[in-house]
Order: sequence, then C-alpha cells, then structure tokens
Amino acid sequence: MLVANAALSGEVQRSQEALKIALLTVEKLKVEVAYLRRMKFGRSSEQLEHAQLDLVGGQLTQPAVQAQTTDDGSEQHSNVASLDQSRKKRQAKERAGTGVRDLPAHLPRRIVEHLPQGGCDCEACGRNRHEIGKDISEVLDYVPGTFHVVRHVRPKFACAACSTFAQAPSPSRPIDRCMAGTGLLAHVLVSKYCDHTPLYRLCQIYAREGVELPRSTLADWVAQAARLLSPLAEVIGRYVLTADKIHGDDTPIRVLGGAGNKARTGRLWVYVRDDRPSGDTAPPAVWFQYSANRKGEHPVRHLRHFKGILQADAFAGYHPLYEDGRVTEAGCWSHARRKMWDIQERQHKLADTLAHQALLRIGKVFGVEVDIRGKPPDERQRVRQARTGPMLRDLREWLNTTLSQVSAKSPMALAIGYSLSNWTALTRFVDDGRIEAHHNAAERELRGVAIGRKNFLHLGSDNGGISAAVIYTLIGSAKLAGMDPQAYLRHVLERIADHPSNRIDELLPWAVADELVKAAPATPTSADKLAA
Repeated sequence: MLVANAALSGEVQRSQEALKIALLTVEKLKVEVAYLRRMKFGRSSEQLEHAQLDLVGGQLTQPAVQAQTTDDGSEQHSNVASLDQSRKKRQAKERAGTGVRDLPAHLPRRIVEHLPQGGCDCEACGRNRHEIGKDISEVLDYVPGTFHVVRHVRPKFACAACSTFAQAPSPSRPIDRCMAGTGLLAHVLVSKYCDHTPLYRLCQIYAREGVELPRSTLADWVAQAARLLSPLAEVIGRYVLTADKIHGDDTPIRVLGGAGNKARTGRLWVYVRDDRPSGDTAPPAVWFQYSANRKGEHPVRHLRHFKGILQADAFAGYHPLYEDGRVTEAGCWSHARRKMWDIQERQHKLADTLAHQALLRIGKVFGVEVDIRGKPPDERQRVRQARTGPMLRDLREWLNTTLSQVSAKSPMALAIGYSLSNWTALTRFVDDGRIEAHHNAAERELRGVAIGRKNFLHLGSDNGGISAAVIYTLIGSAKLAGMDPQAYLRHVLERIADHPSNRIDELLPWAVADELVKAAPATPTSADKLAA
C-alpha cells in the first residue's frame, strides 16, 4: 500500500512539473505570437507612452485629475487629457498662421491675371480706369510627371574642295541601345528602391501617361543600371570600412528561384558609417550587401578588411570577427530593450510590471544619450562615466535580483539573460565616446527595405538581390548626404559610362553635392515674387 501511495505521489509530482513546464511554454509562445503580430500588423514605434494606463474592459482608462497646491494655498487641477487638447489647439493655431500663406519660393510661378468685366474701360461712364492696387493669392497646383522625347540630330557636312566628311559623334548612353534617357532610368530606380513602388504599378502609372512599357523592360533597365553603378557602390563600401566604427545589421527578403521554383529567404546586410552623433564631420554613408542565406560566413567575408568597432546585435555569425581582436564588439541596448517591450505589450502595457520597471530604467540611459548627442567623444565619455555608469550598475543589480525571482524558462528570464550574457558588449559605450548606446543607424537604413518588400513581395533572383544592394547603397548614401536621390542618380548616370575608372571617387554623393546645388534652379528673389 505504501509503495502504491509513493508511486502515485511521484506520478502526481511529475504531472505537476510537466504542467508547470507546459504553462511556461504556452506563456513563451504567447509572447512570440504577440511579437510577430506587432511586427506584421502593429505600429513600429516603441515609445513608452501611456505605459501607466490600465486596460479596463478593453479600453484605456481616462487619465486621473491631479491636484496641485499653489503658493496661495488653493488647489489647481490639471488634467492630462485637457493639456493634450490645448497643446493640439496651440499647434493647429501655429500651423494656420495669419495673412497670405507662403508657398515654397523655389517653385516656378505661373501668373494668371483676372481683369474685371470691361477691362480698363469703366462700364458706368466709358472712361479709362486706373489701377490703384491688387490682391494676390496663391494656390499650390500639381501636374503629373510628363514624358518627352529627346531627338538627337547629327548633321553631316562634306567639303567639296578637299573631299572631307564631318559629323558629331553619337551621344553616349548609359545603357547601349537603350531608349531610356538618364532621367527615366533614375526615376525607375528611385520609384522602386526609394518610393517602394513595384514595377508593375510603375507600368500602370506610365500607361496612364500614354507610354506602354512592359514590366520585363523595366526590370532589364534596373539590372543593367545596377551593373553600371556597381563600381561606385564598391567605392562607397570601401569608404564605409575605413571608419573606426560601423553599425551592422541584416534583414530577410523573399527571393524566387528556390527548390521546385519556390520562394526562399535571402538576406540584405547593411553597414553604416555615421559618426555625426560623436561630433565627427566625415560624410556618412551606407553599404548594402546581399546573400542567399544568413550564414555567418557572409559578414565575415564582408568585413574581412575591417579593423575597428562593430556595433551590432548578438548574432552568432559576427563572433568569428571578434576572436582575433581585430574587430571590437559593441552591443545594442535597443535590442535588449525590445525584448522587454515585447513582454510589456503582451501584458497590455500595465504599470508596475517587471518589464515596465526594466523599460523605465533603460529609458534613463537613453535620456543621457539625448543630452550628449553631437558632443565630442571625450565629453561623451566623461558624462557617461558620471551619469550612465551608476545607472547601469544599478540596472545590473536589479536584473540579477529579478532573475532569481522568476522562472528560468519564463520570457522575462530569457530577456534578462540576453542583457546579462552580453553585458560587456552592452556597456562598452560608457568608456568609449565613439560608440553609441544602440545601432539604430543601421535599423533606420533597413526601414526602407522593410517597406519595399511589403509592396513588391519578393525579388526575382539572387541577381536581383545584388542589384537591389547596389541601388540601396547609392540611394541611402545620397539621402544621408542630404541630397535628392533622383537628382544624384541622374547626375551619375549621365557621366559614369564615360568616366575614368581611376577617378570614380569624383562621383561619390558628397563629392558632387556642391555641383548639384549649383545646378539646381535658383530661388526667386523677393523682387521677383513682388513682380509676380
């Protein structure tokens, strides 16, 4: 009997342990589902606004009215909602302004004069009327982009006296025997890789203008333009890798041509040089690379000549780079914070949860970074050691204490484990003013890729991935330089076919920025606007 009871008790205990593990697994899967839903359907912002508002019946509770005692002893009530409304009203009033609305001065003006009935002759007495003033109003109008044909005419000349023949050489084209001009090629590239418009939609837009262009033709133009521009993208890549610190990240993208002609998952890798937050004046730039998978051999190959600091997530594929000391690892607090944020989202943003407390503590670290943005590295290092260092020591103690209070397999334990296991990389920025607390610079460059893949769904092949990496490199670097990517691509396409390969640096975005500014239409003066 005792043996049977002992066996039964053991069975009950094992069942309870199995149930506990199952419940933890379910909770972990719920967090993962919530994360995937937010990534696909939710907002991308991870700001901690409204984090202290509870959900009641599926709706947010109204902010409570807080009473504040003034100097004269009376109570002054402030309502968060009313303050928010007053702020919105003030902003709307500021936007509305007074008087005639000023439209951009650089836009061309088309003057339309409206004369009264009868013109200059008075309808009452028939005499001439004199102008005593005028009222001027402006409206902003738009004419869709129009096509035009450039006809190149090359007259032939012959000399009867000496029997010689003369004719101007045929103008160079970026793509041989291609009917597309540089402006159209630049528009196609920017429409797909900057404005995220699929080629089939671009065909429909062009068709409404009376120009029928097959999608296969546009795809061929993109591929040939990418091959033409690839040397310039390689130069940008070499420039990025000469920095002391770069940001690295990757993102998946669907590619056709897998087994059984099925779609598979390729990868776009991004490496960003942007030291403006630490007061560096070197031009920022971004370099994209494509691979058919996410094996660690790809970043190792991309960064084989790089020596410096790599700010990235904890992807294991980067680890071979750190083994010989040639590359220094710097972690990303945005990734550590995001794991807490996913748990907080699962808990409906309730206040006073462990995840919420972690978010508040990490938020203080980011607050220091806002204050020192753009300062020199030595000043950033001094401020971080004085302010951020104690915050991180307190955070680590809190994480260790919390880890001992939660289940080892819970989502909270996994989130804490990520931070503690990468603590050295995550805190390296405190003692080096060149390093950022995060690698958001790389994530910002991948934002356009994420929007684009939602629109055009997939790439046609691995070659399409290589072409995309080239165009994303040029467009991203032009945007970081504060340039119009379409104007930059047109400028490059007009010259690169005949440009000497040993002087390709002359076509880099920051090298032609001044030239493009000078070539831009002049801004009308105040006298011109008055005359209009």
